[in-house]
Amino acid sequence: MGARLISLILLIAAWYAGSRLAGARLLPDPEAVALAIVDEARSGALAFNLGATLARVAVAFTLAMALGSVIGLVMGRSRLADRLGDPWLIVLLNLPALVIIVLAYVWAGLTETAAIAAVALNKLPIATVTVREGARSLDRALDDMAEVFRMGAWTRPNGVGFEIGVAFQLFDVTRILAYALAFVAVMLVIETFLVQPLERHVSRWRPRSA
Repeated sequence: MGARLISLILLIAAWYAGSRLAGARLLPDPEAVALAIVDEARSGALAFNLGATLARVAVAFTLAMALGSVIGLVMGRSRLADRLGDPWLIVLLNLPALVIIVLAYVWAGLTETAAIAAVALNKLPIATVTVREGARSLDRALDDMAEVFRMGAWTRPNGVGFEIGVAFQLFDVTRILAYALAFVAVMLVIETFLVQPLERHVSRWRPRSA
């Protein structure tokens, strides 16, 4: 804990120094960004947009894990299913996320369903392989969040990514950092208090390395 605190203090100090060198327009100092976060929180916009993004994450992650678990179990138990499904997994694992996203919007339009389906499909092969191989998978939730986060900048009229996209067009670096850091903070909380404890619980049967 002490090392993390020291690291955080050094990061903030470096941020202040960088702000002095680059100027407040290019790199606002931590105080300015903190005030922006407070303003967005008071207006309700921060909670609304974080909620919109996390809701998409939850639905996409649930779909990917549910379908991936079923497919992974079938492939893990059946050699024939494994041989038939393996080429599809290889294709999907190596298909760039951007291609899946673009195709989803071309075929289904710029809809909420298309956004969620694109992320779920992108993560489906990872969930499938994870279940088939019996490896850890819960940390993939953070990947799903990042995926929706990037998509939101140009696909949906709300969410963290959308707000950052608007701030980018206005060259509002303070607001960009405010939403980005708020989103990162939520990710860290989920990772620390949900993902890691669940991983430890799920993998408690494994022998510890000496």
